[in-house]
Amino acid sequence: MKKLFVKTYGCQMNVYDSARMAEALEPSGYALAPSPDDADIILLNTCHIREKAAEKLFSDLGRLAPAKARKARSGGRMVIAVAGCVAQAEGGEILRRAKSVDVVVGPQSYHRLPALIAAAENGGRPVETEFPADSKFDRLPARSRAGVSAFLSIQEGCDKFCSFCVVPYTRGTESSRPVHAVLAEANDLVAHGARELTLLGQNVNAYHGAAPDGGSWGLGRLICALAENPDLLRLRYMTSHPADMDDALIAAHRDEPKLMPFLHLPVQSGSDHILRAMNRRHGADEYRRTIDTLRAARPDIALSSDFIVGFPGEGDDDFAATLDLVRTVGFAQAFSFKYSARPGTPAAMRDDQVPEPVKTERLAALQAVLSEQQGRFNAEFVGRAVDVLFEKRGRYPGQLAGRSPWLQPVHAAAPATLLGSVATVRVAAIEPNSLAGVLREVAA
Repeated sequence: MKKLFVKTYGCQMNVYDSARMAEALEPSGYALAPSPDDADIILLNTCHIREKAAEKLFSDLGRLAPAKARKARSGGRMVIAVAGCVAQAEGGEILRRAKSVDVVVGPQSYHRLPALIAAAENGGRPVETEFPADSKFDRLPARSRAGVSAFLSIQEGCDKFCSFCVVPYTRGTESSRPVHAVLAEANDLVAHGARELTLLGQNVNAYHGAAPDGGSWGLGRLICALAENPDLLRLRYMTSHPADMDDALIAAHRDEPKLMPFLHLPVQSGSDHILRAMNRRHGADEYRRTIDTLRAARPDIALSSDFIVGFPGEGDDDFAATLDLVRTVGFAQAFSFKYSARPGTPAAMRDDQVPEPVKTERLAALQAVLSEQQGRFNAEFVGRAVDVLFEKRGRYPGQLAGRSPWLQPVHAAAPATLLGSVATVRVAAIEPNSLAGVLREVAA
């Protein structure tokens, strides 16, 4: 049995893609290895969203090169493949700078990975970063495994062209997977033990998949169809755009109990001036109205968001508007970052970049408010009973870990027979990164 080591950087879509690439290599006799030390293939699935993405990749490649050389000296062969968005954007540069790299493959072409690996084993250095005319969704193999909670990719790419973002250039424009294919993979995942599905897309609520009736379905209708599977207990989706929160999707939050009351809806800034500069296609008040509509439909919904501080041209008043939006909306959790330029994006070419010390100060101020909100949200659960889907064994013997409907990690002493089941847990304490509870009864 040959060994494959996979390192995944970045988003949930990359986690999904890594799993599919590993499954694509299974027929060639590759099994996952826990470390790169003696792997036959090392696959680095990269993300271009976060700061210094390329630098992190080249740093890792530098550490892997000696292991590859040692294996060659002992008569073996190690193939190093770079996949994902950095591969798509900088494929030629990767081959030029890192002589240890054998394969470069973009996110639209991972179904070709077995052929590319074979070419590398025959002495080639193949690069596959073209956007094919058909969607990769049309070529996905059947799933071979599933955890209790599984990702399901239904949409890829983005047509919004936010001025700070590289996604349209690395993942392409929006493509939605046909309804029949989504339902088939969902049913297969559930048959293999999945009880919660998280629907993925770079702009997942822009989903408009070809439907069996010849029309197209939006995300709201798709969720309702997925929920008809009696063995599927929970549904989630991410990542969304405020401009695509339509009435049908909001109605699904109101009417479908399997759709969990937690929504990640990035706003990025509370300043209309900055939102226009970002080309976000929504204003701060429009975002607030969307939240009000969602809360009217599902009063217990909890919110998460993304924020960028120090975007070019952001002044003190713009940052104050962001703090005001955070305080008026209230978030159960959020991700916040200092703006960092992405080569080739419009924002990177602006001459009004915010000084790094200012960005650092603003990020600290924003994170203090967000942390206080998250702490207050979690503290409200002490003494409450919550339904927890147990996903895995906990850190200690006799303990299981799972998630609440609001995506909070929860652990409690419970028998292993409850893995894959929903049980009621009384929250006893708030820990740094989770809730601790006491098992009460099985809910489902």
